[in-house]
Amino acid sequence: MYRVLIIDDEEPLREAIRILGDWEGLQVDEVLEATDGRAGLAMLEKHNTDLVMVDMKMPELNGVEFLRIVEREYPDLLTIVISGYNDFEFTRQAIHSKVVDYLLKPINRHDLNQALRKAIDILEAKRQLQSESITRNIAFNMSLPKLKEKIYLSIIERSFKKQSSRAFLPLIGADDPANRFGALVLRILNMEAVRDSRFNSDTELLYFAVANVINEVAVDNLLCFSFANPKQEREIIAIYTVNGGYPQDLSFRSERFMKKVVSTLSDLFGVLSAGGIGQACQNVVELAQSYEEALSSVLAIDLLKLKGEAVIGSAGKSVVSKDIHSFSSRVPILRSALEAGNLNHAKSVMAEFAKKIKVSGAFSLGAADRTVREIVVLLNDVVLELGVPAESLPPSGGERALRALGLRTDFATFDQFESLLIQLTEYYGEQIRRSMAANRPFNVDDIRAYIDNHYFEDIKISMFTEKYFLSREYLMKLFKQQYGYGIHEYVQKVRMDKAKELLDDSSLKIQEISEMLGYKDKNYFSKAFRNYYSLSPSEYRANQDGEGKK
Repeated sequence: MYRVLIIDDEEPLREAIRILGDWEGLQVDEVLEATDGRAGLAMLEKHNTDLVMVDMKMPELNGVEFLRIVEREYPDLLTIVISGYNDFEFTRQAIHSKVVDYLLKPINRHDLNQALRKAIDILEAKRQLQSESITRNIAFNMSLPKLKEKIYLSIIERSFKKQSSRAFLPLIGADDPANRFGALVLRILNMEAVRDSRFNSDTELLYFAVANVINEVAVDNLLCFSFANPKQEREIIAIYTVNGGYPQDLSFRSERFMKKVVSTLSDLFGVLSAGGIGQACQNVVELAQSYEEALSSVLAIDLLKLKGEAVIGSAGKSVVSKDIHSFSSRVPILRSALEAGNLNHAKSVMAEFAKKIKVSGAFSLGAADRTVREIVVLLNDVVLELGVPAESLPPSGGERALRALGLRTDFATFDQFESLLIQLTEYYGEQIRRSMAANRPFNVDDIRAYIDNHYFEDIKISMFTEKYFLSREYLMKLFKQQYGYGIHEYVQKVRMDKAKELLDDSSLKIQEISEMLGYKDKNYFSKAFRNYYSLSPSEYRANQDGEGKK
């Protein structure tokens, strides 16, 4: 994350920059402000700042003077110049100070974010160079792995042109005709749990550690280069290279290698993984097919048979269920439950769907992924129709989007998969509740009417706070202002008034009256009645009988 300082004596301009800047997309977590160059220097002393945006014409200390001081005292600080004066003196100083960009007022969104992106790219490059893993051959050591990763990804995505990219072949050993290549795929089943407990919630650090283990595990002279798939969460791709060998021998060696990898990752970090192995090939371009074979064997692993342990899929094996697990037929029922605010019913619908999958006998990891995506798409449509704003919803079933909503997406067992479905149900139910509460006109009479009609139930204030999306304190204060009673007091009053009415009917036993009023215990009802009227139900009834005889 980065910190940016805006220096300008005009508050409207500072505010415009704050509004127009794509700070989140640029990974800027703090934007500071100063009204002139001198105040800006004071801020630089106080805060570790990555980028300064400075106006050229300001009181106290103008932009030219500020840049000269920065050039001398903060030589590594990046600057972007802003000016409403297309003056050569300002431009000359900006060039001399090697500013990142020079923006003229009025500032527009595109130019601003283009300049900011340029600065952030420079900062990111600098941070890479300052990494602890830097060696004396830093430029080569830092760029070579990334370059190899890009080469392998282009091969896997079938965009690599062997003829035009011949110069890159030696970097991956593809210039040696004796070399054989194969792809392995590793899916981290408990990524979030391990990341949070062992890697300080840093996904990239987890990926780095896993890739490092894979690269360091040596079996039968297989050389391995691995990296996280940038387009698929929790997936590590490993490309192995071996000199010579027969197909059956390479298959055996690669399987041994994969078994050692999943075992080592489990022992070191508690990582539960699902592995897939692609066949070895002589032509490096055929790695695309090897990767697809490895991925298919991972996605074909039967989730119903996973018991929270690492597993390796079998090449060419597929898991086929007799039932097609489509959720679309259950959407109307689930929608009805969510719209009515009956979350328990909605969760039971989802649980029943999970149960049907479980008894089907087979359910692959690939089918589980597709099911989550289908449910997200279907429920997005439902809640949008019910007035939930689009910005509250995940754009797709992608894991990053779901985690951004606070959902846990790990599933190393079917029970954990079912838990994710229940989480989704709860999330969408909450969004509907919030939307309906925000759009529902509130009238305190509704609470009184509910109590009058449901006095025999267990009435809690949280029922109303959740329904109307109002604070407990505000609701209680509003009700008391309107009726002179607190909500609990009013519930008690209604029950006691009704108790008198029922006690007047001599055919009803006190036990029956107690149950009719919502009291499970006759003694508790008698005690409540005595506290309210200073006599017991029996005494009240006796008094009424005595008056009737008179």
